[in-house]
Amino acid sequence: MSLFSLMGALEIGLVFGLVALGVMISFRLLRFPDLTVDGSFPLGAAVAATLVSAGCNPFLATAAAIVAGALAGLLTAWLHVRLRIMDLLASILVMIGLYSVNLRIMGRPNVPLITEPTVFTLLQPANVSDYLMRPLLLLIVVAVCKGLLDWFLGTRTGLALRASGANPRMARAQGVNTGRLVMGGMALSNALVALAGALFAQAQGGADISMGLGTIVIGLAAVIVGESILPSRRLALATLAVILGAVIYRFFIALALNSDFIGLQAQDLNLVTAVLVTVALVLPRLRRRRGGKGG
Repeated sequence: MSLFSLMGALEIGLVFGLVALGVMISFRLLRFPDLTVDGSFPLGAAVAATLVSAGCNPFLATAAAIVAGALAGLLTAWLHVRLRIMDLLASILVMIGLYSVNLRIMGRPNVPLITEPTVFTLLQPANVSDYLMRPLLLLIVVAVCKGLLDWFLGTRTGLALRASGANPRMARAQGVNTGRLVMGGMALSNALVALAGALFAQAQGGADISMGLGTIVIGLAAVIVGESILPSRRLALATLAVILGAVIYRFFIALALNSDFIGLQAQDLNLVTAVLVTVALVLPRLRRRRGGKGG
């Protein structure tokens, strides 16, 4: 695999590291099966691409994408908490609705950004190649988001949010407003996913209405792979694990698709994803079984 392909895999892996952090908040901390991700990822891309193509500052466009993603997650949680709609169904309803919303925002199926300024072009030094600079900038963004998330989840509000997912009855007995915290946690989760979508659109040169298909599968795969490689109950290591899981997942995808002797092609991406997730699910069980026999 060439250096260009390697850096491309690292770049996409870091973008989906943000998705994995968002999925970890909803699925692991809040125990909320959230399929809004498949809509909030292209929502962030659509908002950022539309604003940038209209002449808006890329940093302001990215911030607007984060707010849009937070509102999408807030709507999903509101449907569940206030209207008592089942959590999975609420996320499906919002995901379906966001498809039309994204088309409305873009006005067409895709918005190109090839000739437009982005956060990467504005921060890129003249003597550094873009395929080297983009992963470095994304690494900084992911590290900052991870640090802020670790800090927040260690605060009193963050601990209450984690308690709302782990044991909501006990949390309510301690005076915690679990409904409000679920809405806040879902807003934070989808804000991270929308940020990933905005950065992905600017890195890849445009937004497309179909770019969100399978995002939740990739996010879950990153969480599962990360937890299999670096199992830990410590929060800082858990967030690091899901980011590493996203990067490793993309490396395996790139390696499989660039290995001529295997004979895989781009249309085999979903098959490779299914195999990797299956392996990640089976490995911990085999490891525990081997450890039990050794004991």
